[in-house]
Amino acid sequence: MSEPLPTFVDGHQQRWQELGSLVASARGSVAKLDPVAVRNLGRLYRQAVADLAYARRCYPKDPVTVRLDELVRQARPLLYGSVRERTSVLHFVTTGYWQRVAERPLILLASVLLLFAPVLIVGAWADANPEAAARVAQVSPLTAGIAERGPRNPDTQKVTDTGINVGMSGEIFTNNARAALTAFAGGLTAGVLTIAALVFNGLLLGLVAGLAIHGGNAESLWRLIVPHGVLELSLLAASGAAGLRTGWALVHPGHRTRVEALTVEGRAGIELALGSAALLVPCGIVEGFVTPRGLSVPAALTVGFGLGAVYWGLVLWRGVGTRRATAEPLPSA
Repeated sequence: MSEPLPTFVDGHQQRWQELGSLVASARGSVAKLDPVAVRNLGRLYRQAVADLAYARRCYPKDPVTVRLDELVRQARPLLYGSVRERTSVLHFVTTGYWQRVAERPLILLASVLLLFAPVLIVGAWADANPEAAARVAQVSPLTAGIAERGPRNPDTQKVTDTGINVGMSGEIFTNNARAALTAFAGGLTAGVLTIAALVFNGLLLGLVAGLAIHGGNAESLWRLIVPHGVLELSLLAASGAAGLRTGWALVHPGHRTRVEALTVEGRAGIELALGSAALLVPCGIVEGFVTPRGLSVPAALTVGFGLGAVYWGLVLWRGVGTRRATAEPLPSA
């Protein structure tokens, strides 16, 4: 049972006033306070946060709660506004990126569903309705003509010239990186463009797959797509998750202001998107140098799912595993 509001205010108002006086004396910078005042500021801030949590639960609509919330918002930047977590590039490569992928599993799952659900739905539709699917395929140069001529034949259209392979690899990486960064940048539209980018890429892949399967070219399609596609689609889903994080911060900042939420989630999204874009390099190398040599189906599956297994294995090992190992224990009651 909560205590009466007047009793709560009388018991805590003095330290709220002390905290307000220290905030006013600091004038936006804790450097203006002496060491004793800084320690008092930290102590009073922690007490005020606890008081605010109690007030939100017991007196959520009272003006006292509103004023206390404002006091806590004013004091917090003095203690934490200049704190920045600094990590090395090596830490980001071995741990930080993988933690970013794993730390929002529901958003990552949403990104995966937005990408792969259209593949299954449109693929089944295109296989059952090839004439309509062929007309739809003409809207994009990426799919135009796939119904008539099918995918490239990996046995008779091999490319082994080093110069051509290098050019293909660079062009493929650029295109893939553009798609990944577009999925992330779409978060600034509250996630609308991110959702559109994921769904559009899923629609294209489903359309191609459905037409190829109907035309009897499924084996050629898997030999061309699987070696690079498993990792590539995984990275596109991760980039989409970065955009969705940013968009969700704008739509639903929670207890934070939108600026605070966008700062935190935007930084995480940038790290996630840039890391995913860098990892697209192996996709470009495989697509430019390995796929054109006409891999057999078993070899294509081994390369593609092997790369995918390495990626998601690192997410579980260096992402989920290290977050659990470094999680701080909850304070005792």
